[in-house]
Amino acid sequence: MWKILRQVRRSALQAEPAPIAAACAPDPAHEIARELLATVGRAVAIRAIDAGSCNGCELEMHALGNPYYNLEGLGIRFVASPRHADLLLVTGPVAANMELALRRTYEATPAPKRVVAVGECACDGGCFGTGYASRGRIASVIPVDVEVSGCPPPPREILRAILTAMRGHPSAGASKRLDGPAPSAQNY
Repeated sequence: MWKILRQVRRSALQAEPAPIAAACAPDPAHEIARELLATVGRAVAIRAIDAGSCNGCELEMHALGNPYYNLEGLGIRFVASPRHADLLLVTGPVAANMELALRRTYEATPAPKRVVAVGECACDGGCFGTGYASRGRIASVIPVDVEVSGCPPPPREILRAILTAMRGHPSAGASKRLDGPAPSAQNY
């Protein structure tokens, strides 16, 4: 260990210079978040609900809170109670054991109720479909405003869906589907 420390002390630490701020392109995720706050005019409270997913979509939703997307810094936050929520983010097919809990959460959310179904399982039931243990898609249990396809959808698409839902409330029974980027060989 001492040999390594002497070697580090003898050689200067090499690092590349920091990038110039003007050379960095603006991040589309931050633009979407700023547009969301400009549209709504206040902070947005989101309640995340796992209705029976594999947690892939939750990992992407948690990425919204990391320093890259920094939703908390922009005034968009996740809350623990549906009574404080402006929007519900629901993932996974509705498991039979979660059906009543999902309905109660939806009923406890104050009007106007906005719901975003995140991921293929939430949009169309995914590989689980409808059966004895699964009620299928979210829209079969509660009304959905925006659906985000993808397995899992990237955080930027989830952010876009939140913006779409907060811009306006579609007519009853109608939902808007946002198709994520086509899968590439790099994702596999």
